[in-house]
Amino acid sequence: MGSSGAVSKLDARIGELPEGSLRRKVLESARRFKASWVDLGRMLAQVRAEGAWEEWGWGSFDEYCTKELFLRRATAEKLALSYGFLERHEPELARARDVRSAPPFEVIEVLSRAEAAGRMDRAAWGEMRAEVIDGEAGKADVSRRIAERFGPPPRPPAADPEERLARISALARRLAEACEGEKEIPAALRRSARELAEALERLAGD
Repeated sequence: MGSSGAVSKLDARIGELPEGSLRRKVLESARRFKASWVDLGRMLAQVRAEGAWEEWGWGSFDEYCTKELFLRRATAEKLALSYGFLERHEPELARARDVRSAPPFEVIEVLSRAEAAGRMDRAAWGEMRAEVIDGEAGKADVSRRIAERFGPPPRPPAADPEERLARISALARRLAEACEGEKEIPAALRRSARELAEALERLAGD
């Protein structure tokens, strides 16, 4: 979640909102994220299900998370996945009011990613449940147990040639634009960067 600067901004926003409102409760949960990730995951699930972010003036759920809660999009997605895992497998824990003793977020996140990839089932969860709930199994332990049972994680599929070329072309364009604003870079070099970007864009477009 982050820096003291983000925490200060959260504190300021919390003070501007009415006590007891859902919007303030979610901000307070974000503030307590490290101590109670389950609470925040539960509230984010509610916000997304009800579309409350739209009522609050945000263009998307992602925008709400990044600009109001100062959560990176990837973190919000991990929270949603991890809370979903708990809700499916341990509903009582997911809905408990006092969740300070919940397993570490990092451990449940590994399990939720494995389940999403088809590398975790109820039988496997049953075997390691006690260690995870008791807090004895750490992230590395859980990853090792999953690999022992299901094999190493599959490599992500390689992007097709057209996609790779488009990505390289976009990088070249960003480089050329960055060079344009730097007067210390010789004009000939700036021109070369621009020509390279144009050539790659033509190639990607063919």
